[in-house]
Amino acid sequence: MNYLKHFRLRELPFGITPDTSYFFACRSIQEALNTLLIAVSNGEGFIKITGEVGTGKTLLCRKFLSTLGPSWVSAYIPNPNLEPRSLLLALADDLGVAGAKSEPHRLEKDLMQRLLDVARQGKRVVVCMDDTQAMPLGTLESVRLLTNLETEKRKLMQVVLFGQPELDRKLASESVRQLRQRITFQYRLKALARNEVFDYVAHRLTIAGYSGPALFTNSALRSIQLASRGIPRLVNILAHKALLLVYAENGRQAERRHVRTAIEDTPAASLHWWWRAA
Repeated sequence: MNYLKHFRLRELPFGITPDTSYFFACRSIQEALNTLLIAVSNGEGFIKITGEVGTGKTLLCRKFLSTLGPSWVSAYIPNPNLEPRSLLLALADDLGVAGAKSEPHRLEKDLMQRLLDVARQGKRVVVCMDDTQAMPLGTLESVRLLTNLETEKRKLMQVVLFGQPELDRKLASESVRQLRQRITFQYRLKALARNEVFDYVAHRLTIAGYSGPALFTNSALRSIQLASRGIPRLVNILAHKALLLVYAENGRQAERRHVRTAIEDTPAASLHWWWRAA
């Protein structure tokens, strides 16, 4: 790709697909990861991680799962809009339960047996569920019932709920109050701070293979930070668009004007009063 050759890159540095090789341990993300690792090591039943759109929940989830060692058996449910039986089937498939197409009662029994077998092997089970703010209340309740199985010391299955802030409103429902009471660890992801945006952009460029002079002026980076409000996904989008504009001009560095054009082309970014005044 000529774009990559022009900037001497191995790959695109600002893609929006979650890729753990680009994991950036900013303060918020690192605190969230530490919370997850401490919670599961303590054998807690439910853990909740919330954050606005684009703050890195899915990337955090994948990083967390990749951090777990061989003593763990994990399942990942990316599609939250499932009815209870569909969720059980998805869990059964991920956990390697044979005969996952059996009757509902038999399916639950087989799942429970699988959890017991894993425990006898000295291993533990963790289930990560993404975008759970969209999960039906009945499905959430079915997950709680599955976690009822436990030994004298710990739960046989731990569940991590990843979701947007709307998840908190859903969990406020009386119908899932028992689940709400079982959430013992939780963390709210925050946006990148100003200095973190600068480091984040540099980090991604380095991972993508760049080692030359600064590709962004300080004023360009400051504009990205303000317009993105520190949301990593928006930082990626604005940085990528700005570099495309530089490439179109056969230039070598993104300036404030390039970022401004990128902002105007990105509805989710904010053209603040400071920009109009300038």
